Amino acid sequence: MNRTSSIAVLGTFDTKGEEHLFLKKCIEHRGVPTITINVGTKKPAPCIVDIDLFNSLEKKGILQKGQDRDQMIQAMLKEAKKVVKALHGEGKISGIVSAGGGSGTYLCTGIMRVLPLGIPKVMLSTVASRDMTHIIGTKDITMMHSVSDILGINSILGGMLDKAAAAVCAMSQSEWVPDKSRQRIALSFFGFITQAAEQIKALLENKGYEVVTFHANGTGGTAMEELASEGFFEGILDLATHELADQLMNGYCGGIGPHRFESIIGIPRLIIPGGLDCAVLEFDRYSIPEQYKDRKKFFYDFRSAIRLNKKETKIIALQLSKKLNPAKETIKVLIPMKGWSVADSIDGPLYDPEMNNLFIKTFKENLAPTITVKKENCHINDPVFATSAADMMDQMIASKK
Repeated sequence: MNRTSSIAVLGTFDTKGEEHLFLKKCIEHRGVPTITINVGTKKPAPCIVDIDLFNSLEKKGILQKGQDRDQMIQAMLKEAKKVVKALHGEGKISGIVSAGGGSGTYLCTGIMRVLPLGIPKVMLSTVASRDMTHIIGTKDITMMHSVSDILGINSILGGMLDKAAAAVCAMSQSEWVPDKSRQRIALSFFGFITQAAEQIKALLENKGYEVVTFHANGTGGTAMEELASEGFFEGILDLATHELADQLMNGYCGGIGPHRFESIIGIPRLIIPGGLDCAVLEFDRYSIPEQYKDRKKFFYDFRSAIRLNKKETKIIALQLSKKLNPAKETIKVLIPMKGWSVADSIDGPLYDPEMNNLFIKTFKENLAPTITVKKENCHINDPVFATSAADMMDQMIASKK
């Protein structure tokens, strides 16, 4: 990070000016300069700030009296994103911090999201103990629970604000620099195919690659796609396509969004049906939902996997083929014929080769004929399969070069 650049203190100064000025003071006490930005939508900041976007938007006629609150927030979001992105692009900020309640958290984290991976983003929030899925998404935003409400400096909030300041200052002075000499491969995986992932990672690293793994839990796969679209990887080894099954069944690893598995221009992607035998749902052996009592089941922890039926299997086969077809020049498929997860093995509770064959048949019938599909007569967690996958990924990257 640039040690001469500032920390952006972002917030609704119109209602929480005292708290953000305290945050500014705590940062500057540590020898780090600040840039204060008011994104309040009620009135101008009652104190001096470096950038008052309320005034700016009011002068442009974008914020107007009588305007609906949600429209004002969206207008502020749009403008503030441009300003913060420009500040970073000019090398003026090396981190960003804010404090707020429900609206402030929504607004300020939405603005933080325009900053790239690695730029410290700290949000002290009254709602940090709630589900932050829609707030954090795929971004490296650090959430801190304020415990007390954000209304005036007191013995609790003062300490929390000071800690938020300490966190963003320390994070902005991070010194570790990654080795950029190696080509990077993204590898998706989840618990049922951990052995395969570990073996493939080791083999690729022995070939000189850096392997970045992503937990295929919905958010992980989406984050992998976003970073790949930003040019972060030379290849994608999509070992765990399981997210597609959970998306269909509203499972634990769903929520992948519309762009998962879709074309990313110029990046080779090797597709493997890891975990496509099942959906992972939140129930255990003592709380099986009525509609799944007749299914093959794999009890894991507080989650359990159910074997997909014929209808579901055909649906995900169709979905995956349609997503892959536009990128036929950069896609290859590798299928282990003796099972796709630890539970889908000859002695496993989800073993059903006929269902896997139904998937393969439907998938190939709807897949672009120019996409290579290779079959391996082994289980996904077998060492021989890991070797085949690593070699195939390596060859795809070499061919691109």
